[in-house]
Amino acid sequence: MLKHVLDVIELLDRPQADGHTLAAHLRAVLDRAVQEAGDAAGRPEQVDITVERVEGAKGGTDFVKVVVPGSHGARAGGEAPTLGVLGRLGGVGARPERTGIVSDADGAVAALSAAAKLLDMYGRGDILRGDVILSTHVCPDAPTRPHDPVPFMDSPVSILDCNRAEIDEAMDAVVSIDTTKGNRLLNHRGIALSPTVKQGWILRVSDDLLGVLETVTGESAHVLPITTQDITPYGNGVHHINSIMQPCVATDAPVVGLALTAQSAVAGCATGASHETDIAAAGRFAIETAKEYGRGVVAFHDADEFARLVDLYGPMTRLQSTEGATED
Repeated sequence: MLKHVLDVIELLDRPQADGHTLAAHLRAVLDRAVQEAGDAAGRPEQVDITVERVEGAKGGTDFVKVVVPGSHGARAGGEAPTLGVLGRLGGVGARPERTGIVSDADGAVAALSAAAKLLDMYGRGDILRGDVILSTHVCPDAPTRPHDPVPFMDSPVSILDCNRAEIDEAMDAVVSIDTTKGNRLLNHRGIALSPTVKQGWILRVSDDLLGVLETVTGESAHVLPITTQDITPYGNGVHHINSIMQPCVATDAPVVGLALTAQSAVAGCATGASHETDIAAAGRFAIETAKEYGRGVVAFHDADEFARLVDLYGPMTRLQSTEGATED
């Protein structure tokens, strides 16, 4: 995984970085694996790698989406669930204000590296049971914005645009990977898991996913604290830790945030702040979750308990409403 992380960073850490360059890299990874595997290879024509350009009020960005089919996934008419892996960020660079790849890029690097590893596995014949859909966007010149305690990266397009481009109705569960270093809530360098959020409910942290996290890191799990404000849409005038939980606004599927964290508060627009081994751990978490979720041995939430909560206290879907929120 670390090799894939280094390759992706090399492609993103330049002013010319765009989605088509990354898509070409991913196709090359798949083609090489298929060629080396010979008769044991997966069928590359069943893999989808697409790039969509989206323009916003502050510029444009390229959304890259990769669909890796499973042996018993929905695309093959099977019953195995589909996992979504999203790399959330404002941009991979903040040019001309900052030179080089920014801390905020970690989510994109993790998602694209996980995609490369899954494509390499698929090409060699290591096919997971369920489909995996991975999506992020590439913008080397995103704006910045003030935020407490450290400045945020802004995005050339709105969060609503990001959700429209990245969320797929086929996703039965979502892992949202985002740099989350600009806070004083979790003073730990590495990766951390959020509680599961579904349809406006902040649920208990998944024991299954905690187990995956501890296996991947080899240390006790760290949990990212989130609040009700964090799971409401951007642009509503309340404080959000960052955009890590924003996918939960746009889907009924359970969502967990996988945060790349630091011991000190680090600005999203800071350069020289990405730790490749931490990004690799995030990518490995995504892949191990995809393996086990597709096999049906990892659950993001307790479905019976969720139904009980809704029965007792009613739906919380009003927290997903974008009414009154601006496209910010």
